[in-house]
Amino acid sequence: MAVDTAAVTSTEAAEYRAAGWWSDTTLSDCVRHNAASSPDKTAYVDFSLDSSDRVLTWSEFDSAATTLAAKLQALGVGPGDGVAVWHHDGSAIHVLLVAIERCGAVAVGLGARAGVREVAAILRTAQPSLLVSDVERRGQAAQAAADAMGSSLRAVVLGDEADELFIDITSRPGAADGLSPLAADDVFLINSTSGTTGLPKCVVHTQNRWYYFHQKAVANGELTADDIFLPVIPTPFGFGIWTSHTTPIHLGATAVRIERFDPVATCAAIERYRVTVLCCVSTQLAMLLASPASREYDLTSLRVVFTGGEPLPYTQAAQFEELTGVTILQFYGSNETGMLSATTTADTLHRRLRTAGRIVPEMQVRLFDGDRDVTESGRGQPACRGPATSLGYLGGSDHDKLFTTDGWMRMGDICEVDAAGYLSLTGRTSDFILRGGKNISAVAVEEVVATHPAVAVAAAVAMPDPMFGERVCAYVELKDGGVLDLPALIEHLLQQGVSKELLPERLEVLDELPRSSGGKVAKGQLREDIRSALEAGLEIRQEQRS
Repeated sequence: MAVDTAAVTSTEAAEYRAAGWWSDTTLSDCVRHNAASSPDKTAYVDFSLDSSDRVLTWSEFDSAATTLAAKLQALGVGPGDGVAVWHHDGSAIHVLLVAIERCGAVAVGLGARAGVREVAAILRTAQPSLLVSDVERRGQAAQAAADAMGSSLRAVVLGDEADELFIDITSRPGAADGLSPLAADDVFLINSTSGTTGLPKCVVHTQNRWYYFHQKAVANGELTADDIFLPVIPTPFGFGIWTSHTTPIHLGATAVRIERFDPVATCAAIERYRVTVLCCVSTQLAMLLASPASREYDLTSLRVVFTGGEPLPYTQAAQFEELTGVTILQFYGSNETGMLSATTTADTLHRRLRTAGRIVPEMQVRLFDGDRDVTESGRGQPACRGPATSLGYLGGSDHDKLFTTDGWMRMGDICEVDAAGYLSLTGRTSDFILRGGKNISAVAVEEVVATHPAVAVAAAVAMPDPMFGERVCAYVELKDGGVLDLPALIEHLLQQGVSKELLPERLEVLDELPRSSGGKVAKGQLREDIRSALEAGLEIRQEQRS
């Protein structure tokens, strides 16, 4: 797989190593070390409410990863190849990622909630040599592979012994012969993001950028090998990679995985395994607090909650801390940039819950207005250059939009930094809908809604929501004689294989969408209209109750 990226310079890499931020030790090395030093310690647990949990020790993990690597090699996977991964969260995906690493190949991470259309687009961009899915996605994977690359991309299943690949914990002498594992500076992962420009991009990662992130998390949260992790964010994405893969493996700690986030299952897992570190976005935290399960299960083992990806509701966060005794830590960054700021256990309650933490010095954060440096003003669009940054987008696409003219990687937000160096998010420059910590491209929603034969013009905007922060609202103008309601639109989009994240949650049909003086749809007016409509509806309901 040819990777043409905006690479870190050799001088910078040497500086990062000298400072201890980067290392020559890989995740594969750590798995092997954990297997030798703590062979019977639990590495991963696949949690189930019915108690049919699957437990994988470090010794079993190491053997399974090597055996699976040999099987991938037998399927033709070699150094530099791409292996796409479309699999639910659980121990198997972590074994697979290490197996791909041991082949010297690159994992192409696909979100479990992605639709066929989105997966096919990523496959066309990344051009992997193999697609590995779970049993549930067998048919969709075959379709996506065919749509993207025809007969040149093979789709196989990682499931049980009846499938092409399965987790085999048997230690097989010589299984590692002929394998050429990756180095810490090699590209090990390509995953997707909405990016800063509204269109899905493929972000290129080395292990060392996440090793640096891991070190900051360990210091900020006082983490140790004795901690029990429960990450409920999907693994292929940035927040999920370090919380479920990088940090547990580097520490040799235990991680509990739940296939899909559910408040009851999350609370039950915390109680059953005495989880000490919960990793989630703030919407999931709010859903936990709103669920009766948070009072029915014992959550007092929790010590730290890592959260990020969206502003944190202060009142709900404070209530969760009071309920459990936990310390909530926020950080600010992106899949592309890594961490720009973070809170620590030493910060006050106000700092931890009202800000995204203090700027990380080595990330060299600057503030911009366009290409003008406005750092001294304390308000602007953040950009950074440091050891946590990715290598940019695959193929260097939109390099000019992601980076400033002098090479600083941009965020898509507007932030304020106070005199003590604490950062607060105040707005966004990009056309995104921030639903439950996930950036949803309004442009992407509009594109798929416009595929309905009754739609003439489509516009997608964020509508306020007390649980998720924002939800997706679609406005449409219909063609003459066209008829459309939300259920019919959703049915059409699902038939098209559209990702569930892009599905509108409200549909407004107008005779004509408002236009700006330049002829564009006036989306600011639409946002105000839906906000007013929701507020009016709330007032009516309150009057009816009184």
